[in-house]
Amino acid sequence: IASYALLTHMVAQQCGLAVGDFVWTGGDCHIYSNHEEQVKTQLSRAPLPYPTMNIKRRPASIFDYEFDDFELVGYEHHPAIKGAVAV
Repeated sequence: IASYALLTHMVAQQCGLAVGDFVWTGGDCHIYSNHEEQVKTQLSRAPLPYPTMNIKRRPASIFDYEFDDFELVGYEHHPAIKGAVAV
């Protein structure tokens, strides 16, 4: 999801547009039975503030962005939730 949001920012910058809303709909989303506790943990957590994505320069082409062109400000996260790989 984050990579599509980043792409939205890049396309908006290249087109000279303001970034709008990124709307995503999941298909074939499911929860494995051995991940129920992890899902309960995830759902019990309060959302954190959204970070801000800054793009430091506007290259001539969308294909010319580099890693250092991006800055993520104010990113916060909860501790990792570990779970076994479902087989």
